[in-house]
Amino acid sequence: MSTTKPSFDPAWQAKYSAQVLTAPDAVKQIRPGQRIFIGTGTGEPLELVSALSRRATELPDTEIVHLLTFGDAPYAHREMAQYFRVNSFFIAENVRDIIQEGLGDYTPVFLSDIPRLFDSGQLPLDVALIHVSPPDEFGMCSFGVSVDIVRSAAENASLVIAQVNPNMPRTLGDSFIHVHDIDVLVPSDAAILEVPPPVVTEVTRQIAEFIASLVEDGSTIEFGIGKIPQALFAFLKDKKDLGVHTEMVTDNIIELIESGAVTGARKTTDRNKVVASFALGTKRLYDYIDNNPLFSFHPTEYVNDPSIIRQQHKMVAVNTALEVDLTGQVCADSIGSKFFSGVGGQVDFNRGAAKSKGGKAIIALPSTARGGTVSRIMTHLSPGAGVVTTRAGVHYVVTEYGVAYLHGKSVQERALALISIAHPKFRADLLRDAIEAKYLSATMADKEGKILVGPKELRTTYLLNNGTQLNFRAIHPTDEPRMRDLFYKLSAATIYYRFMSHQKRVSRHQIQDFVYIDHRNDVTIVTTLPEAHGEEILAVGSYYLDQKTNLAEVAFVVSDKWQNHGIGTFLLKHLMRIARRNGIRGFTAEVLTENKPMQAVINKSNCKIKSKFTGSVYSYEMAFE
Repeated sequence: MSTTKPSFDPAWQAKYSAQVLTAPDAVKQIRPGQRIFIGTGTGEPLELVSALSRRATELPDTEIVHLLTFGDAPYAHREMAQYFRVNSFFIAENVRDIIQEGLGDYTPVFLSDIPRLFDSGQLPLDVALIHVSPPDEFGMCSFGVSVDIVRSAAENASLVIAQVNPNMPRTLGDSFIHVHDIDVLVPSDAAILEVPPPVVTEVTRQIAEFIASLVEDGSTIEFGIGKIPQALFAFLKDKKDLGVHTEMVTDNIIELIESGAVTGARKTTDRNKVVASFALGTKRLYDYIDNNPLFSFHPTEYVNDPSIIRQQHKMVAVNTALEVDLTGQVCADSIGSKFFSGVGGQVDFNRGAAKSKGGKAIIALPSTARGGTVSRIMTHLSPGAGVVTTRAGVHYVVTEYGVAYLHGKSVQERALALISIAHPKFRADLLRDAIEAKYLSATMADKEGKILVGPKELRTTYLLNNGTQLNFRAIHPTDEPRMRDLFYKLSAATIYYRFMSHQKRVSRHQIQDFVYIDHRNDVTIVTTLPEAHGEEILAVGSYYLDQKTNLAEVAFVVSDKWQNHGIGTFLLKHLMRIARRNGIRGFTAEVLTENKPMQAVINKSNCKIKSKFTGSVYSYEMAFE
């Protein structure tokens, strides 16, 4: 997106010569015992870091503070620990060893709170080493790929040393610092660090597909760091008018913009803008964001402020976890007692999205770790594991086996939902452990081996004439309360037509017969209306296979409010498609003579139909063509 006109003053070195020094001379101004901030991500000023590290023996008792960095960290080598003490707000691979060995520190803090630490003087900064674009004709330098907490650090440090680089993209927004607010300018022509997109696996792809099903047209999305949020891009290209308000943008954002999926046209704030605080990618991305008015880079105190995030209607936050326990506690920064990453912006965006009108707060993780030998859905978090998102704050949890909605749910409902999206080989153990922990009733013991999630191939959608999109999917073990709600919304006539009795209550055993099925011999499909708080079941259709005849008995019911919209006809056709794939040769059905709508649906089924009348009931046999 660069223009032919330089985006900086070509005579800047001469114009500000009094501030210009080499990297070695610049870091000579640093004294022992000071606290030094180092710029974030791919904006790490490597030449300044290298010069600083070469002075290590002259700088005892020096503390180095930073967020996530991707470049070399020579100051974090074991032999440097006697001079430099690393204090990181987020643990990247380049400092993980020294922190886990106890030779460095990790400060767990919400990302949105870090600027306040600097501003208030609670964590005073003596020096900020930053990386900026050259000053333009007005003396303004852009923080480029890393605005985040860098701007606050530069505003609060006593000494600001900037690596000034024409390769740094000039990002627009609230992303500038005046050259006179920088003490030392160090010219550089180094390439900006590049981080290619992570490799997407089949597991992350499946998780991303489930997440994409939760994203409505017109949503604004935050893409957290990691493989799963990045895999999501591929499943959003057919969405309409998406917005982006996120900490991080990567190369993947380009295709989403160019496909027309991201327009920002329906954003509540910052309309038509992609809002971010840092960029993590390759030169392709850096060239794309350079002077691109579509992007608006802002500091962390804006991007991560939950009160700002919540203003976006349909805000979707996608973040990852290392473990989730059966009550919904989310560990995201440690493996047991070993600190691994950081709190980051997970809680900021989770809170903001949860409070957003129509928003969705999503935590995603693979179901297993260590080559499939360990479940990430656990009865209890590992000893020493820390809670980043509390059980009261978690909403959606997604694995490659499905989606669990936990907010406002009881511990029993949560445990069951999470067991059902755990890896199948761990579900029996989790069920037994949950019963032992009193999370589940002992009456659930007979459900061992029956907690199954229907395959994704059973999912489809149906658009009503009024534009409402309904989802059709296999019934889920957590649908028990929703099935109960559906029953008690049915009129007496609808109940009579479906159950051929005037029953006024439905037993738990009856509902469980719908819910705990094998999805082949017994299939139950529910019609749902997406809601921010989960889903409402509008209709349910089932078939039950008689293996002796290879015919399946079919039945369905549609909530009174949603009748006469074609839902029953569509539901029957969907069940027929599933049955055909499973090698079933046809359906049978028992229909009361008064139930004219059901008879009409069957007669329109394009099956070879036989029927006989016995008393008050029509018995149908529907052979598939």
